[in-house]
Amino acid sequence: MIRLVCIDVDGTLVGRAGEVAPPVWAAAARARQAGIRLALCTGRPGFGIARHWAEQLDEGGWHVFQNGASVIRLADGASRSVPLPAGAVPMLIERARSRDRLLELYGDDAYACERDTPRGRAHAALLRVPMSTLPFAALQQPVVRAQWLLAHDELDAVLAEPCPGLEPVHSTSPVMPDTVFVNMTAAGVGKHTGVRLVAAAYGIALDDVMVIGDAHNDLLAMREVGWPVAMGNAVPELRAMARVVVADAEHHGVAEALALACASV
Repeated sequence: MIRLVCIDVDGTLVGRAGEVAPPVWAAAARARQAGIRLALCTGRPGFGIARHWAEQLDEGGWHVFQNGASVIRLADGASRSVPLPAGAVPMLIERARSRDRLLELYGDDAYACERDTPRGRAHAALLRVPMSTLPFAALQQPVVRAQWLLAHDELDAVLAEPCPGLEPVHSTSPVMPDTVFVNMTAAGVGKHTGVRLVAAAYGIALDDVMVIGDAHNDLLAMREVGWPVAMGNAVPELRAMARVVVADAEHHGVAEALALACASV
């Protein structure tokens, strides 16, 4: 029986249009009526449009944001955030400034970016938040995640850089096809740790959890659970290890996966 479904956002819940399709919302409503818990499981922060989508999936439930760095219960704002280790933030800021690279720093409910660029503005629009061009020192809360916004040809060099104490994972969004996101959380923190926390909070065995995803940052979470589901547009590594491969994001694969979950109840 599938009792909890954890759903990635970019390339999974939403496709190139950047919106959740009506058939997906209808399938989500049927899953909730069947008693299945639904959780967003995303690299996006817990504010902006991602927060709105989480509320629509399960308005009082637990959700995984920022690749597991923020695990938040919407009913009361309870948070199990994990800050970046001491020394990591100054190191990343120095690299951003010396190498002319676009860096974003995130707390639980705010973010800062020192440079105003077209790529940064496009990302703020994707998140549906105001562009936050601030000195990094102005972020008055613990930094739980850092993120590089890169052109595709920059990725290999960035991943080769030493990142002591950090867990770098890259992902993409169909809404910003020219950009690669490299998310950095504390070492050992990822979507997989978030899924574990949410399942434990509900008292649900991992064998009874479905994770739906499409990108490299979903891989460890999918390995944790009894029902790893890959989107049709997923990277080959996910499709190879998935229990089920559904339609791509443009053809409402999440609705197909949720129907499968309902059939198990």
